[in-house]
Amino acid sequence: MDIPTAAKTLLEHKGRDIWTIGPAATVYQAIQMMAEKNIGALPVVEGTKLVGIISERDYMSKVALHGKSSKATPVSEIMVRDVVTVGPDQTVSHCLEIITEHRIRHLPVVDGDELLGIVSIGDLVKWTIATQRMTIEQLNAYISGGYSA
Repeated sequence: MDIPTAAKTLLEHKGRDIWTIGPAATVYQAIQMMAEKNIGALPVVEGTKLVGIISERDYMSKVALHGKSSKATPVSEIMVRDVVTVGPDQTVSHCLEIITEHRIRHLPVVDGDELLGIVSIGDLVKWTIATQRMTIEQLNAYISGGYSA
């Protein structure tokens, strides 16, 4: 099922709160912020420019498993620099394809150099389920004769 909803529409519905961190911050500060905000990743920005992303997975695989100190390791040392992003007009279906293809869980939405927000695999799945539920309800109404265009 193709879901033509644009990423910008999804961001409007979920809210545009964006928490970010700078590359000089410590990994400890990043994981502390993720825990406080109940999020799994943080865009890394210099000024307003997206320069990377750090996730709980990065912490686990690049700090904890290597015996590094999260309080002494800067975010810039472990962040993903080649961030996969989408534009605001990309569809939910396309975003799901990208997340699946790249095996990522968080997808920043950017317009030029401006970070508009971030969509997670959970956001995309939730939107997909709601869209499918609405389609099923409309089809049931149509079949039972209660559909009005």
